[in-house]
Amino acid sequence: MIQQLFVNLPVKDLTKTVEFFTALGFTFNPQFTDDSATCMIVSENIMVMLLVESRFKEFTPKAICDSHKSTEVLNALQLESREDVIEFVDKAVAAGGKTYAEPKDHGFMIQHGFEDLDGHIWEVFWMDPAGFAQAHAGSSGQ
Repeated sequence: MIQQLFVNLPVKDLTKTVEFFTALGFTFNPQFTDDSATCMIVSENIMVMLLVESRFKEFTPKAICDSHKSTEVLNALQLESREDVIEFVDKAVAAGGKTYAEPKDHGFMIQHGFEDLDGHIWEVFWMDPAGFAQAHAGSSGQ
C-alpha cells in the first residue's frame, strides 16, 4: 500500500519559489530542506520536492524540459469551494504566477489554474461528486 506521494519538480531559483508557494499558504518540511531542495507540504501524505535543476538532474537521465514551452505534468489540487478556487488562483497571480486559461464552470465543477514561476501548471478545482454523478448518469464512461 502506498503511504505517501512525493512529486519532484525542477526549479531555477529555490528562494523565489519558496516565497511564491509560501504566499499561497504552503509550508515546508525543514527535515528535507537545504540550499538545493525543499519539501513543500500539500497534505499529510502528499509532498512536492522542489529541487534546483542541478539537483533534479541527479535523479533522471533525461533532459529537463522547459516547462514554459512544454508540459511535463499537470498538478491538480482540489479545494473546498468554488470561491476558494478563484481566490487561490488570484493569490498565485499576485505572487508572480500567471493564468493560462479562463476559469471553466461545468455546473458540478469549476476549474481554473496557474503557472508557477518555473512554468509548472497547477490545476485548481472544486467538484460536487453528487453533481458529477448526476451530470454523467447514463453515460458509458467513454
